[in-house]
Amino acid sequence: MKIKHGSAVVPIYKGRVRRWDCYTVAYHMNGKRVRRNFGSLEKAKAEAQLMARQIQEGKSSNNDLTSAQRENHLAAERLMAPFKMPLVAAVEEYARCRELLGDVPLMAAIQEFVRRNRGVQLGVKVPDLIDEFVKAKAEDNLSRIYRFQLSGSVKRFAVAFPGEILTLKSGDIDRWLRSLNHTPVTRNSLHRCIKVFFSFAKSRGYLPQSEATAAELVPIAKEGETKTEIFQPAEMIKLLAAASSEELALLAIGGFAGLRMAEIKRLDWQAVDLARRIITLRADQAKTASRRIVPISDNLAAWIELLPREGKVVGKTAPDLTKLAETLGMEWPRNALRHSYISYRLAVVKDAAKVALEAGNSPDIIFKHYRELVTEPEAKEWFAIMPAKGWSPPEPKKPKAMPRRPRKLVDAILG
Repeated sequence: MKIKHGSAVVPIYKGRVRRWDCYTVAYHMNGKRVRRNFGSLEKAKAEAQLMARQIQEGKSSNNDLTSAQRENHLAAERLMAPFKMPLVAAVEEYARCRELLGDVPLMAAIQEFVRRNRGVQLGVKVPDLIDEFVKAKAEDNLSRIYRFQLSGSVKRFAVAFPGEILTLKSGDIDRWLRSLNHTPVTRNSLHRCIKVFFSFAKSRGYLPQSEATAAELVPIAKEGETKTEIFQPAEMIKLLAAASSEELALLAIGGFAGLRMAEIKRLDWQAVDLARRIITLRADQAKTASRRIVPISDNLAAWIELLPREGKVVGKTAPDLTKLAETLGMEWPRNALRHSYISYRLAVVKDAAKVALEAGNSPDIIFKHYRELVTEPEAKEWFAIMPAKGWSPPEPKKPKAMPRRPRKLVDAILG
């Protein structure tokens, strides 16, 4: 409410103190801003009328305004009228903005903000996007394992950064990744998941379209040279000869077709076509979430023909090939079967793009990590590994049955 007397104006503001209404009369007296609070509107109006009259009559000369000052004041109030904001609040906000911007013009800063965030939904927090992100990736038919990895990484990120996604900086993300003290490989894997999340947010209009996301600006950790370890043909022969039927399926398909262990565990025998000599990996079975056709070599076909081919290639509990290697006194290098296949296959076909297509990888990775690891004669020896005539894999050992408890003890436990 504004109380006027001539050209003098004294405003009254209504508020609450605890459970009671409060009325504040604000005016300038002797160069200082004065605020007086009243419990009733009538008393506040009486005070405002008195002060307005005194100001108009000149009893407080410091509150007198020149004609130009009055015109400026009225013009400013007209400009602020559409925003329903007191003039003093607008000036305070402007002063704060100028303080924060320093020498940067306020209009330039606003124009840049509008340009950068045009069409961007503001105020969206990282945790608010998780369910939407996970649902979208499920609709994209990504593999369950990859979705599990993305979901776990993003939830971990949301715990560290519960605020607005738009305010995050690359330096914040970089410092967080470094603070976890992961190996470079693990750190880069987590970083890739966060980049996927930020790209999703950008596609949904939660981040500016015209610039790189904060996650994309974070530097990749240098992993260094990785040693690619493979099996020699003699070692593979020892493993195959000692393997049970389930172990044999993992060994043969992993070593002679190059499928990842996780892909073999998702594979069913219907996808293994011996007549056409191909293995068809569906998009939901492959790590890259894209359909893949893998050729079946002559020796792989010979090993597969020894196996019962119904249902899943591997049962619910996959055999542990590292234990098989231990019984033979052998080491089991990480991803040794896949590394072996790619190395020997590249030595035979001499075409990194062809091997990359079969293995579900990039030609650059194939060329960088597998080129010239083995010779062509060694590769031919690898793909000439055949089962001995009349040989069949031993049946897997059944786990020992637990001894049955006496009936009286069972009755006692069950009450």
